[in-house]
Amino acid sequence: MKILVTGASGFICGYLIGELLQAGHQVLGVDNFSKYGRVEKSYDSDPHYTLVEGDAKDPDLLRTLLKDCDHFVAAAAMIGGITYFHEFAYDLLAENERITAATFDAAIHAHKHSRLRKITVMSSSMVFESTSEFLTPEGAERRSPPPCSTYGFQKLAVEYFAQGAWEQYRLPYTIVRPFNCVGIGERRALRDRNISSGNLKLAMSHVVPDLIQKVLRGQDPLHILGSGKQVRHYTYGGDLARGIRLCIEHEAALNEDFNLSTPVRTTVLELAEMIWQKIHRDGKPFQYVNDPPYKHDVQERSPSTRKAETLLGFRATTMLSEILDEVVPWVAEQIEVGRI
Repeated sequence: MKILVTGASGFICGYLIGELLQAGHQVLGVDNFSKYGRVEKSYDSDPHYTLVEGDAKDPDLLRTLLKDCDHFVAAAAMIGGITYFHEFAYDLLAENERITAATFDAAIHAHKHSRLRKITVMSSSMVFESTSEFLTPEGAERRSPPPCSTYGFQKLAVEYFAQGAWEQYRLPYTIVRPFNCVGIGERRALRDRNISSGNLKLAMSHVVPDLIQKVLRGQDPLHILGSGKQVRHYTYGGDLARGIRLCIEHEAALNEDFNLSTPVRTTVLELAEMIWQKIHRDGKPFQYVNDPPYKHDVQERSPSTRKAETLLGFRATTMLSEILDEVVPWVAEQIEVGRI
């Protein structure tokens, strides 16, 4: 199968494209390098991978690239850590709507005139930003209050684009919602603003690398945004890539939506102490202080993972401790070479 992937140089796509190539697919990636700049990937020289520099807001480019593609993974978006929700509240909405409209325009055309079978749409756990239903199942996004952040609202709009394109043009789709992807390879975004947490600047405004770099740099007590009671499901990028591949390949995924996540819930404070203990192996006492939280610091994102397991046979199996054993040395290396 030949698959077009937009946002190919993004964090999750770094895992996804490797997974697709390993499964025997041919991949055509497109990215304008606006977030990180050019980033080398291990599979760049793979003969079954081609990377095109281009803008996902350009429907003519996407139509051209889709002419001989069987599948389309729509992953391009303006996205960042929690500071993005505040710094770029309008840009996130406007830019991502332009990307989404161009994406579906091209996909509808390719499905009608070429061989495109389906579009797989990358949504977000933030569609559940305002829910009070835990564990949160698929469908709760439609009966919960709308997301408060413009990013969460726009991601919900992406799902309505998929609905509309199916109802009017019979474009088949699958919606995937990754939860708290953790792994290696993500860099600081070019547009990130310097935000301090205690005596240090945040690395990427994502909780795992930020906590790791603060502990590695010797921050004591450790500064935690908010109460530390926020609940998340930290999911390994490799597991998410496998889940997305199953959403692409599996017949049961047709016109369905899936939460892709580990079933294990972890508080920020539990995460912080686990990181502390992995770095301070001498038994140094864990101490922390609480800093004021951001406005859109959602207190709980806890998905139901039953649907993906039942229909696709997908279950995220990598434990958080294993993920940290990979990510902590990587962050240490990035600090040493000056990238964080």
